[in-house]
Amino acid sequence: MERARLRGLVEATGCARAAGEMRFVLDPGWGPEARREAEARLALPDTRPPGEARGWLALPTGGSGGGVKWARHDEATLAAAVAGLRAHFGLGAIHAVDVLPAHHVSGLMARVRAEMTGGTHLPWAWKRLEAGEFPPLPERADGWVLSLVPTQLQRLLRQPALVAWLRGLRVIFLGGGPAWPDLLGRARDEGLRLAPSYGMTETAAMVAAVRPEDFLAGREELQPLPHAQLAVDGEGRLGVAGASVCRGLWPEWRDDGRWSTDDRAETRPGGGWVILGRADQVIITGGRKVDAARVEAALRGGATWDEVAVLGLPDSEWGEVVVAFHPAGAPRTDPAAALAGLSTWERPRRWVAVDPWPRNAAGKVDRAALRRYGATLAARRAGD
Repeated sequence: MERARLRGLVEATGCARAAGEMRFVLDPGWGPEARREAEARLALPDTRPPGEARGWLALPTGGSGGGVKWARHDEATLAAAVAGLRAHFGLGAIHAVDVLPAHHVSGLMARVRAEMTGGTHLPWAWKRLEAGEFPPLPERADGWVLSLVPTQLQRLLRQPALVAWLRGLRVIFLGGGPAWPDLLGRARDEGLRLAPSYGMTETAAMVAAVRPEDFLAGREELQPLPHAQLAVDGEGRLGVAGASVCRGLWPEWRDDGRWSTDDRAETRPGGGWVILGRADQVIITGGRKVDAARVEAALRGGATWDEVAVLGLPDSEWGEVVVAFHPAGAPRTDPAAALAGLSTWERPRRWVAVDPWPRNAAGKVDRAALRRYGATLAARRAGD
């Protein structure tokens, strides 16, 4: 894709801010503090070498961890991501139903994939789809694709008419966070052509995914896309190399085609990969390690609440204590029963009901907001 064409596509989203040759994509949902921080970072001097024209497109990343950051991309990094996805899934023209916001990498890439491959980009409001109103899809030789986060898929699976509509899609990309076994099992039982995937803004979205035919056959190990190489370091942290890797985080510049993630991963026989969870989600309580993702999976599989987040918060006695945050309201099932398969030290010591539940526009939980909320409650408790 030519630069002018990509720049026009980005500007048409209404989320772009021009700063010289740079184009910054901003999240319309940022609050006043995040906007002030963004404006301050926008004004920082560019560290690209003189005459360097790449890395001109800055996509927002890391918002859930607190602080405004942008990953530097351009037409070359996005094109590599599109080519790798097409090859991995055997797609020609990519026709995408898009329910994700344009400032989110998956929402933007839905537009880029369609534009680069001569496909169709069909925007559709998530609230309309969640309410049971789905778009009629014209016949396409290459079929239609859709990107969802796990919470969105969970809600759609409750409505038989939406499940029937989902069955008609060629690929349903599932990313943006870990999916729990019960959710994947239900999608498989319904015959959905799901493609659980792994990627991030820094890699122009997807770098590994399960093909739908493998998913339906019961195989869930991720396979690297052709444009990406995966490896783990001595601590088990995943690194990604390839042509879709960003050229640093604004205003820094780098061009080594490598990115170190905060995720733990391991390979399986046959070359597949499994993401074990974020390194910062390992909770050490009383000298024992607790994998927060494992506790969350147990609660979600037990259908206790629609959403749940498990964090380790500071504690004077235990070092950290396992805390389960959930939307306000009674659980649908007994949390103790859902956690029966876990060791006693893995089970939450505190339960915190939150209203409203903090989510970003892409449907992902804002863990930084929950951590701040938990710290506030702890301070109140200490003052009582």
